[in-house]
Amino acid sequence: MEENGKQNNDNQNNNGKKPQNRSFIFMLVVSIGMTLLFFYAYSRYQTSQQVEISYSQFLDMLDKGEVAKVRIYSSSLEIVPKTDKKSKTAMKKTYYATRISDLKLVDRLEKAKQKGELDYTAVDESNTAMIGNILSWVLMIGVFYVIIWLFMRSMSKSGGMMGVGKSNAKMYVEKKTGVTFADVAGQEESKESLKEMVDFLHNPKKYLEIGAKLPKGALLVGPPGTGKTLLAKAVAGEANVPFFSLSGSDFVELYVGVGASRVRDLFKQANSMAPCIIFIDEIDAIGRSRDSKYGGGDSEREQTLNQLLSEMDGFDTSKGIVILAATNRPEVLDKALLRPGRFDRRVIVEKPDLKGRIETLKVHAKNVKMDETVDFKELALATSGAVGADLANIINEAALAAVKAGREYVNQSDLFESVEVVFAGKEKKDRILSKQEKQIVAYHETGHALCIALQKHTEPVQKITIIPRTMGSLGYVMQVPEEEKYLNTQAEMEADIVTFLAGRAAEAIKFPSVTTGASNDIEQATNMARRMITMYGMSDEFGMVALESVQNRYLDGRSVMNCSEETATKIDDEVRRIIKESYQKAYDLLKANESVLDALAKFLIEKETITGKEFMKIYAEITGENLKAATEDGQEVDSAVENMEQAVEAERNTEPEADEEAERNAESEADEEAGVVESTELSEGEHKEE
Repeated sequence: MEENGKQNNDNQNNNGKKPQNRSFIFMLVVSIGMTLLFFYAYSRYQTSQQVEISYSQFLDMLDKGEVAKVRIYSSSLEIVPKTDKKSKTAMKKTYYATRISDLKLVDRLEKAKQKGELDYTAVDESNTAMIGNILSWVLMIGVFYVIIWLFMRSMSKSGGMMGVGKSNAKMYVEKKTGVTFADVAGQEESKESLKEMVDFLHNPKKYLEIGAKLPKGALLVGPPGTGKTLLAKAVAGEANVPFFSLSGSDFVELYVGVGASRVRDLFKQANSMAPCIIFIDEIDAIGRSRDSKYGGGDSEREQTLNQLLSEMDGFDTSKGIVILAATNRPEVLDKALLRPGRFDRRVIVEKPDLKGRIETLKVHAKNVKMDETVDFKELALATSGAVGADLANIINEAALAAVKAGREYVNQSDLFESVEVVFAGKEKKDRILSKQEKQIVAYHETGHALCIALQKHTEPVQKITIIPRTMGSLGYVMQVPEEEKYLNTQAEMEADIVTFLAGRAAEAIKFPSVTTGASNDIEQATNMARRMITMYGMSDEFGMVALESVQNRYLDGRSVMNCSEETATKIDDEVRRIIKESYQKAYDLLKANESVLDALAKFLIEKETITGKEFMKIYAEITGENLKAATEDGQEVDSAVENMEQAVEAERNTEPEADEEAERNAESEADEEAGVVESTELSEGEHKEE
């Protein structure tokens, strides 16, 4: 293997001399030609500006003082007239006359020169002048050569003089990539498919004995950030064979035919270095369908694609050449590119599940000092839907936060704060809300959280905050699922819609006018209601009919309607019905628990941030429901509960009567005898614990 590589390098070095010599000769010939063209054009221009006159006319001009300069040659005179100030032409014509033997001419010119009327010079036409002319030619040829060399160098991105059509693929080996399958977590199925290809490159004999053929190519498909390029680099690190890596956009050039030429050169290099791996990232740049539906008609791109198809059919798999490609738009690729025999395998690189996220977090955190209290499972539950790039960013943001706080280790609070930073943005400490806006936001977010607690099919609350974030939110409620789920029931989706609309319902209950703060909630509720009708068959009106299809599944997941305008109108009516009923349900829930809403909102205004455990503790104590409460911050939460109970009790008894007070005192005495601890409001700012 090493000997073959040396031979190939030697051959490349020996053969490289001829192209360099050819390039030198080509550029020299072009430079000489351009110099000849330049001097020819200059002489023609000079000739066009010269007018022949007689010697007597010259003397007449000399007597009239119309001559500015005279150049005396052996057989001719060059006369430059004085410039006419009234003339608007930039260039002035020159005259030449045949020289006649005149002994008095020099004397007349000398006298005129002394008077300052003109200037004259005698031109040296000896060998020295000829040498000067030759040097001027050589200098001009050198200038044109440098210009052409710089131009060709800028046009050739591969570094050669004439390398416009050469492939600019980067070649990696194991030592340069530094990535193996151990560095890729959460993609076990994808790694298993690629491990077989790597094993074939290492041990082809055991596969050939049974009659198996090496797959020509594997297409890595998945959303951005899932690790497609990382998997390809891991293959390079594991295979320990030459690894050519380039992007699909590297083939596309201004000149038609360059892309096809680079494809040919790439496969020529690969054949000489076999066994090897070719990786084309973002292959949709050249592999786009030739159908006009997906933007076909580009001749350069089509030529490049045709050449790629031809090369993939032409090379011998027994040599051990494997093609890997990555894309997040498989729906736009040409069908001829995806058939077996070209890309035999489609490796799906999906978003990691709960186990995959845990393993991914461990991989990215192996070089980060973590506190012993860090729980990756809890963090993985809070990052449902995150890809590998997101998780790596979360770990890094947590490490930066620990350094900023002056700690040597990353703790759990740093990790959860980094989750908020990645998905919601940093806290905008400079944005100070007015008292009224702060109150509105508090009731809005409390409405979301309270509806979550009042409904059965919802995820528990992790955090409530009214601190503005850089991504535009003035506050939010964070939910964390208790376990990983892959399916959503209709009841859960309906509960989510009610939760989305609870913020607007809380504003409508407590304030005379609603605000614009519910715009994102309305958008999410509408989209979910529409998906229930058009995609999930959760509507009695339409039943199980697919009315929308998803495009760009691995990018934005944009849906396209597949129905008539009449049906679309009925869908809109059904969406409005669902939204109206869900809003009314949220309104009724909050109205029935308005006192709890007030108490929680007041506490949120005071604290600005409530953890999920604090929220459930306060909610359980106020409502009297036996729910699991937090125990970590017991004292702080208990005192908060007492304050909330007193606030609620004060609102309920704004005008207490004497008999009601006596009854309350009697109940208090009875509770004291039974050993029940309760807080009672005595006066403003005074509390008594019994």
